This record gives sequence, C-alpha cells and structure tokens, in this order.
Amino acid sequence: VLFGIIQFGIVFHNYITLTDAVRAGARKGVVSRQSGNPQGDTIAAVRNAAKNLDQGKLAVSVSPSPPWARGSELTVNATYPYSVNLIGLVLASGDLESEITERVE
Repeated sequence: VLFGIIQFGIVFHNYITLTDAVRAGARKGVVSRQSGNPQGDTIAAVRNAAKNLDQGKLAVSVSPSPPWARGSELTVNATYPYSVNLIGLVLASGDLESEITERVE
C-alpha cells in the first residue's frame, strides 16, 4: 500500500509540473507574438518549466501556427506518459495531458 501511495504521489507531482509548464508556455506565447520565433519560444518555455520531467518523453504542441494576431486564441497542449507499478506489476498507465487556451496580447 505504501509503494502505491508513493507511485500515486509521483504521478500527481508530474501532473502538477505538466500543468504549470503549459501555463508558463502559454503565457510566454501570448506576449511573444512579435518575436522572431513565437512558437519556438512557447515550446522552449514549456520545456524549461518542466525541467524535472524526461524531456524525451514530453510532447508539446502549439496551435495555431504563427503569425498570431492580437486577440486570437493560442492553445498550448502537452502530454507526458505515466505508469503506476507495484512490485513489477503495472496497475495503471497512460498519458497525462494538460491544455490551456489564452488570448494573444
């Protein structure tokens, strides 16, 4: 039971980290519309905010593609896999997902 609680805590921590990273990336994106590479800046902000997650497993998408018009909507989505193992037995697995939509400033 204790190992299950620890595994759940790790998954929950990863979800909170993912959600915060998506929020940080979206905020960077909505204020960077005149940047040379706003989509790249947004993805970099998500990855920087999620440094303790395995970057190879973190998938980030931004839509729509630039150029972004003032007042348009920007959506940032990220997924990260999880697996709850109890002494070698996989109890649950899948993808954590977080998405946020904000208006471009």
